[in-house]
Amino acid sequence: MNPLAQELNEMIAKDNASVLEMLSKLGKNLFMPKGILTQSAEAKEKAHKFNATIGIATENNGPMYLDCIYEPLNTFEPKDLFPYAPATGKPELRKAWKEKMVKENPSLQGKYIGLPIVTNALTHGLSIVADLFVDEGDYVVTPDKFWGNYRLTFSVRRGGEIATFDTFTKEGKFNVNGLIEKVKECGEARGKVIILLNFPNNPSGYMPTVEEAEAIANGLVKLADEGIKIIAVTDDAYFGLFYEDSIKESIFGLLANKSENLLAIKLDGATKEEYVWGFRVGFITFAATTNEPQEGMLTALEKKVAGLIRGTISNCPHPSQTFVLRAINHPDFAKQKAEKYEIMKARALKVKEVLDSGKYVDEFEYYPFNSGYFMCLKLKNVEAEALRVHLLDKYGVGTISVNKTDLRIAFSCIEVEQVEELFDIIYQGCKDLNK
Repeated sequence: MNPLAQELNEMIAKDNASVLEMLSKLGKNLFMPKGILTQSAEAKEKAHKFNATIGIATENNGPMYLDCIYEPLNTFEPKDLFPYAPATGKPELRKAWKEKMVKENPSLQGKYIGLPIVTNALTHGLSIVADLFVDEGDYVVTPDKFWGNYRLTFSVRRGGEIATFDTFTKEGKFNVNGLIEKVKECGEARGKVIILLNFPNNPSGYMPTVEEAEAIANGLVKLADEGIKIIAVTDDAYFGLFYEDSIKESIFGLLANKSENLLAIKLDGATKEEYVWGFRVGFITFAATTNEPQEGMLTALEKKVAGLIRGTISNCPHPSQTFVLRAINHPDFAKQKAEKYEIMKARALKVKEVLDSGKYVDEFEYYPFNSGYFMCLKLKNVEAEALRVHLLDKYGVGTISVNKTDLRIAFSCIEVEQVEELFDIIYQGCKDLNK
């Protein structure tokens, strides 16, 4: 093992040996090399005469660039666009995102959390978690309604075992007991377990109520206190899009600083929150496991993430980080976000209104939803894939088949006045296949 990796492991163990045991073999071996980036950082501070370190070209005391590229971007300083960003991200953006996170999640007030690390959007954050914590055979717990990419990230890439539970009870509530029982079962089998808490959920569009969220958090903390090592990952891709009765913040705040055996990790980003899907700006944030700063552990985890980023993509794009930072600091940021939120909420409520009319009940019903971009239909008489293909071929309507019975609808891209026509077509498609 590299001495730098050993040093980071010792830092983690000093604050909490349980977290060291949570790391995968790869996670234990990760470190941030004291190579070109470290030497360049030192030179940036001290090389006042000449700085011949990092591999960019400079001109006139700034980065070299082509006018034809800079022309549409010239409201920004070249230094905020063209040079490499640090492996952990633009420092000003990391600080601003943390301030935003604490403001939007009241339960984080006074909690010890690390500085968010910039990722190449949320999928990259999931990949980092998988590399850090998942060895072959480790269990990854998720509701049975989950984003299919989890399989690639945790199972295909890292050999983890996806373990699911029924997302909803027969009464249409989130299945808290099923979640806790599955974590207990998997945790007792392996000693540690990774749980993915994706809320608002993709594909169902469900966000737990306050009572459900507290029950989830309390149940996980109890299991951790009983000795199961839990890596609780909140996939908050659709954070803030809460339309009806639900908790209005991430469960991350309810899990942070709660147990030495519970490491809470928050994944979020500007991708969906700020409607900048192509910018690929996400964040990974670690929480301390107890009511102590645990600065050594958080620093060591950050350096391991930095080493992983350095060894895969080197760093995340600088321009998009600059654009997001500018947006966060813009005086109209909150106002513009509120306007878009109202549009999204109106679409979600219209979907519910149309489906509650009862005119489709012989062909499909819907799973509970109250947030996010999506909702799911439960088909009664036809298979989802057959219906998906038929809708596409005959009506030019695109949907997603999740499994045999479930069809995902992204109301995020359907105007309010188009909602009823969409479900009329889906209903007619079911009738076509029933002939």
